[in-house]
Amino acid sequence: MRRLELGRLDGDAGEITGVEIDSRRVRRGDLFVAVGGGTAYLDDARSRGAAATLVPDDAFTAMAALGRLARRRISARVVAITGSVGKTSTKDILTALLRARARVVAAEEGYNNELGLPLTLCRADADTEIVVTEMGMRGAGQIRALAEVARPHVGVITAIAPVHLELLGSIENIARAKAELLELVEVAVIPAGAPVLDPFVPEGIDVRRVGAPEVELRDGRAVVNGVEFSFGARHQAANAAFALATLEALGYPPPDGPVEVTFSRWRSQELDLPGGGLLINDAWNANPVAMRAALAHLEERAAGRRTVAVLGEMAELGPDAERFHKEIGEAAGTVGIVIGVGDLARGYEPDAWAATAAEAVEVARELVRPGDVVLVKGSRSVGLEIVAEALGG
Repeated sequence: MRRLELGRLDGDAGEITGVEIDSRRVRRGDLFVAVGGGTAYLDDARSRGAAATLVPDDAFTAMAALGRLARRRISARVVAITGSVGKTSTKDILTALLRARARVVAAEEGYNNELGLPLTLCRADADTEIVVTEMGMRGAGQIRALAEVARPHVGVITAIAPVHLELLGSIENIARAKAELLELVEVAVIPAGAPVLDPFVPEGIDVRRVGAPEVELRDGRAVVNGVEFSFGARHQAANAAFALATLEALGYPPPDGPVEVTFSRWRSQELDLPGGGLLINDAWNANPVAMRAALAHLEERAAGRRTVAVLGEMAELGPDAERFHKEIGEAAGTVGIVIGVGDLARGYEPDAWAATAAEAVEVARELVRPGDVVLVKGSRSVGLEIVAEALGG
């Protein structure tokens, strides 16, 4: 075992073929980095073929160092996507657009933090042409820190919305924090209608502004700015417009034919329910903007069928949290049955309420009938995926 500046290294790091922090994903030749409680799985990682294991002194510092090393070793162009809403879906749509044109590596699921971003960079190799990364934040300075690791060519900001207000205090501070990304890019793809962002856009970079897209729904598929996509959610059109603008910024033409998009789990996933019903599993996260869009999509997909919305509370909204929840409750006024989950969800004035997702499972099972169209959506902290899984069987 050797002592490095980053921690304790055991094994042969000379021929590392990949990096993992989950021992179940380790393949022969990988470096296993034991973050969090990972030291309990060192033997498991070795048994799966890990060439070396690293027990870091500080997980974020070690992963950032590995990310920088991986970034220096590749010639691929890097795209970084952030924004208050839509960043993961934009990443998924852009990845689908790029697959037929380039050798691409994209962030998995919601890999957008100090651990996930380096893991994405470490998956790229000498043949990779485009790396699509995603960047989330909890406060000021975090986007800049991630961008300094990724050194992106193209920076995408999908939206500025009242998310993380509890930590940042104002929409202006949110815009300033997101715009940290633009300090390190050559091309910026940003909203056309977000004046709060404009003061923080650096001079001297190529700025592409994305306005409201032209969208038409045809047989359950969305046609956005002339391009047909496999999804039928109208609110995904804005994300598709950003993906198309980023595709153009990378120098690729729009596709000639339909684009099949696979979204990350718990985002706009649909599953048929008994009696002609439908489950819309959007349980990954929630904020006022995304919640309104999801409710509108619920009504559109219902097409006259009875609707049920299982709505978890929205986290990190600061002192105006009660007002935001009340407004979403008003927006849900046409929904047949509203089930609120979590203390703040009482502000929806729901038809039924549960303190936890586990309790909401039983409430939903009692109230959902065959033929209903059901939306499940709430902040990540609520964990509403177990409700969707219970209803979807």
